[in-house]
Amino acid sequence: MTRRRLTIGLLLLGLSWPLVGCGPESSAPAGEPPQPPAQTIENKGSDTLVNLALAWAEEYVRLHPDVRISVTGGGSGTGIAAMINGTVDIANASRKMKPEEIDAAEANGITPVEFVVARDAIAVVVHPSNPVDGLTLRQISDIYTGKITNWRQVGGEDRPIVLLSRESNSGTYVYFLENVVRLGDKESELLFSPDTLLMPSSEGISAEVRQNPNAIGYDGLGYVTPDQKTLAIARDANAPYVLPSVATVNDGSYPISRPLYMYTAGEPSGQVKDYLDWVLSDGQTLVAELGFVPLR
Repeated sequence: MTRRRLTIGLLLLGLSWPLVGCGPESSAPAGEPPQPPAQTIENKGSDTLVNLALAWAEEYVRLHPDVRISVTGGGSGTGIAAMINGTVDIANASRKMKPEEIDAAEANGITPVEFVVARDAIAVVVHPSNPVDGLTLRQISDIYTGKITNWRQVGGEDRPIVLLSRESNSGTYVYFLENVVRLGDKESELLFSPDTLLMPSSEGISAEVRQNPNAIGYDGLGYVTPDQKTLAIARDANAPYVLPSVATVNDGSYPISRPLYMYTAGEPSGQVKDYLDWVLSDGQTLVAELGFVPLR
């Protein structure tokens, strides 16, 4: 197992894994004043982004061993709250900040600055044995609101549908609610069915889909494993069914895709600015490796 995969595995077990420069602590030769300790960049938030953020941090630390970067997940809302409270340098988010979050930040004397750092497709996944190959956005909405409750209603077997979702502090949950369950209608008040099982992580959805032939879930494309079946999605019954990929996100044909964000409390400076500049330039080479869509 590579170092990156081991580290990611630890993160996914819920552990915070600070990334530390490979060199020893700074020490000055005899007769010279000691050097100040290296700054640690605290980076927290979206579980969708955590693997990519970890890969970025590991590579940046390798290139800049005097820098320390701590990466933790917990959900977009958790990261944004930490940025507002001044306990992290960078908040990762798989959704835009909400107006009330911006108000809270400004009440704290903070003007959030938004960076789009990658793009993502949200894949809809089922058990490999499920004969259903594709769904329309309306069918997915009807499934997650409880209007459709049996796979037979969408061309599958006579089996009850088991609904899986991320928890409400997840940016992926918010995006899916607003753009799939509510079909982008800002006036809609549709909600997830009360029968929906809320999973604490992307890995929880993956594990349940792999073992439950009746389950349906959704997740960032970078978290979909070969032992899940990814459904093709159509905007409506007259549109083509499209599988999620880098190409279909870039050409706009896959209907469930979104930007991924990093937020800072005001314009970044110093090592935080240098790190974000690298993420938006050379760091983009890592994006596709982790299953996401580079900005260019």
